[in-house]
Amino acid sequence: MAYIIAEPCIGTKDTACVDACPVDCIHPKKDEDGFAEVDQLFIDPVECIDCGACVPACPVSAIFAQDDLPEKWAHFTEKNAAHFGR
Repeated sequence: MAYIIAEPCIGTKDTACVDACPVDCIHPKKDEDGFAEVDQLFIDPVECIDCGACVPACPVSAIFAQDDLPEKWAHFTEKNAAHFGR
């Protein structure tokens, strides 16, 4: 079960979650190509180890365990995976 970044991240892109992630699976980082072009950050569902370290780091409560993702944001599961070509 991966973690998903949902709608509250749009327009915020606070990278505290990036710093909290022990396996570097949240992208793009501020210094990566494409950071300015995307509207939110994304968690790679294959690289995520399900540790949950990113959840309390998010200042806008945008990160959810896949099983806890509100139904209204279910499409963000695919959006996160698609960002990584998964």
